[in-house]
Amino acid sequence: MKQQTRWLTTALAVVLGLAMATTTRDSAAADSPYQRGPDPTPASVAATRGPFATTQATVPAGNGFNGGYVYYPTDTSQGTWGAVAIVPGYSALFANEEAWMGPWLASFGFVVIGIETNSRTDGADARATQLLAALDYLTRTSPIRNRVDANRLGVMGHSAGGAGTLLAALRRPTLKAAVGLAPGTPGNNLNMSTTQVPTMLLSGQNDGTVTPSYLQGIYNTLPAGVEHAWAELAGNDHLSFTRPNPTEMRLLIPWLKTFLDNDTRYTQFLCPLANSTGVSRYSATCPLVPPDGPPAPPTSAPPTTGAPTTPPTTTPPPSGAPCTATYRTVNAWSGGFQGEVTVTAGTAAVNGWNVTWNLNNGQRIDQVWNGTLSASGSTVTVRNVSYNGSLASGATTSFGFLGSGTPTITSPTCASP
Repeated sequence: MKQQTRWLTTALAVVLGLAMATTTRDSAAADSPYQRGPDPTPASVAATRGPFATTQATVPAGNGFNGGYVYYPTDTSQGTWGAVAIVPGYSALFANEEAWMGPWLASFGFVVIGIETNSRTDGADARATQLLAALDYLTRTSPIRNRVDANRLGVMGHSAGGAGTLLAALRRPTLKAAVGLAPGTPGNNLNMSTTQVPTMLLSGQNDGTVTPSYLQGIYNTLPAGVEHAWAELAGNDHLSFTRPNPTEMRLLIPWLKTFLDNDTRYTQFLCPLANSTGVSRYSATCPLVPPDGPPAPPTSAPPTTGAPTTPPTTTPPPSGAPCTATYRTVNAWSGGFQGEVTVTAGTAAVNGWNVTWNLNNGQRIDQVWNGTLSASGSTVTVRNVSYNGSLASGATTSFGFLGSGTPTITSPTCASP
């Protein structure tokens, strides 16, 4: 039946022409109560920020996983949002490898929860369990549960976390989307023949850990009656998904929009692939038709506040200083880097802090999380956000950022208003 439907859809598109096909697509999108944001364009899908302002909060450990971070749009006028949980790969931390994705995805109209695993050596099965626990926490007990549509949830992960993502989809067929980023664990060939969840696989052409042939094997087991796609990113290796990757996001955002929001305005970027730059292989079950969504959500959701941060206690900085700031390079690549700054209160509690340093060697700060950025010439300042400004004596918090240039940073200074 699905093959007949696709044949008829293709025939109608030929007969009626591109204009009529576009009209039909826009009309279908208008029928979705979950559509969020302006009509997408090739430029908007490729942008590093979407149309929505965002904020983020720290998630405490417990609830079946080891805490993490949540990112979400601040707008409360458009109803609830679809959500996706993200888990890192074997031995990795979300804060080090996937945190860059949180604000990026949230700005396109999603709630994102990135989790740390109970043990960094947890296998794929345990990561699947923790992904589902994170979604349950997000929709049932989290401070922002009223912002999330519990019927529009997805999962995503890298490497062993990607394998966990696919296992989570098998366990919970009510999920709306799954995305495996180089998913797999050596010697464990995943069979997805019983999945009911629309699934996207993203892999690297030069990945020697989760090889293209391994991904082909997983892809071949995906059932014909369930929408799926596979994109191989040209020149990418296994770790390419652990740092900002515009090609990945250009594919990922339309997938999540299509299947979490039932927003068919975005299928034009995937069926056929609108921009093949940086993509060495692509397959999809076009046309990508999202399943019927649940009943329309409320038109608005009550505002909530982010979860407060409870930083660990550390040795206080030198007497007399209100706070200190310590920088470290988390990751670096050609032309860019990810940095993290830890703020430590002095011998007295602080209520608000700001960290300042000077850029050098043509550096630029492109994105900040857990802080608010301002710049004056080569001097940049990051101030606390609402949930991490109050620190007890000797307590710490941190913020992260993405920068262009070399990762050399002049020692930052910390002050408190």
